[in-house]
Amino acid sequence: MIRVYKIISIIIPVFLFAGCTSSQTRVSPTPATGATLQNTHSPTLARPTDKAERTPEPSRTQPIQATESENPPTATVTHTIVPSTAESSPTPRSTLGPNEWQNLPVVPDISDTIVGIYQRGLELGNDPHSFSKIGDCGSTPSWFLGDFDRGPDFYRLGEYQELETVIKEFRGSFDRTSLAARSGFNASSLFVPLWADRSQCESNETPLACEYRNHRPLIAFIMLGANDVWHPEEFEPQMRKIIEYSIENGVVPILSTKADNQEGDHSINATIAQLAWEYDLPLWNFWLAMQDLPDKGLQEDKVHLTWGRNFFDDPNALNKAWPVRNLTALQTLDALWRKATGQNNE
Repeated sequence: MIRVYKIISIIIPVFLFAGCTSSQTRVSPTPATGATLQNTHSPTLARPTDKAERTPEPSRTQPIQATESENPPTATVTHTIVPSTAESSPTPRSTLGPNEWQNLPVVPDISDTIVGIYQRGLELGNDPHSFSKIGDCGSTPSWFLGDFDRGPDFYRLGEYQELETVIKEFRGSFDRTSLAARSGFNASSLFVPLWADRSQCESNETPLACEYRNHRPLIAFIMLGANDVWHPEEFEPQMRKIIEYSIENGVVPILSTKADNQEGDHSINATIAQLAWEYDLPLWNFWLAMQDLPDKGLQEDKVHLTWGRNFFDDPNALNKAWPVRNLTALQTLDALWRKATGQNNE
């Protein structure tokens, strides 16, 4: 009976910890009014002047070329996949310490490995103006980034006006509903054809494959883990499959830590950070951005995020988790896009 339940758990998404259930109230946004307020919120957010002051990541060695395998590597294997055009010495990378991920910056530094994956995506014909969202209902437009396609009445950038450039660059992806984002999704769900949208996906096509085929993104936010607390032993190998499939298809995966700690020991976030480190991928450390917020950005259930409008000039809004999530996601997207396209601010 236990073995049967374990198989079913891979097929049926779990809805309890989906991150945005009916218990979470979201007020319908209205046009922005009133005077612009000065933003005086948490120092964990990357300010416009912070780029040169952020603590650099620990030095990294060159990634090694991984060979393809039908079975995902075990957790003890450290390797990085890079595009086939990259030339590097076969030197293994060091691993992160148990809690070292907690000190990694909210907005990551972007490595040259990412530039290589991005260029490969261009060669494969991916759309340089598209990104995808991969995850549960917290990855759908109602909660994540949708307002930035709805016009300036739905958001205010405040002191973060430079983000308007990346908003214009990726217009159309913000309010789009991903074919790989659905309530209850965990890492395993992305490889189950049963959960693919049959109106847009081919027979036996998985949600992840369907999303990449239809949208042809160059970048994907991978936001998983909240629904993986039931079977954490399955999370790491499934995440490796997502990462490797993304890289193979020329999609840069942005891995995100989560705000909650339902597993009790932060092991899922530690796994996410370790995978980002091994594959030399950008880690958007959303967990760190929550630490200075009231109740660490969580509602009383310690799962769902507190809601506020995307008014980045309002200190009250930036005391809520959802606006901070959207702001730091935009900053991460902006940093990656500028690095990959050679438009870094000096």
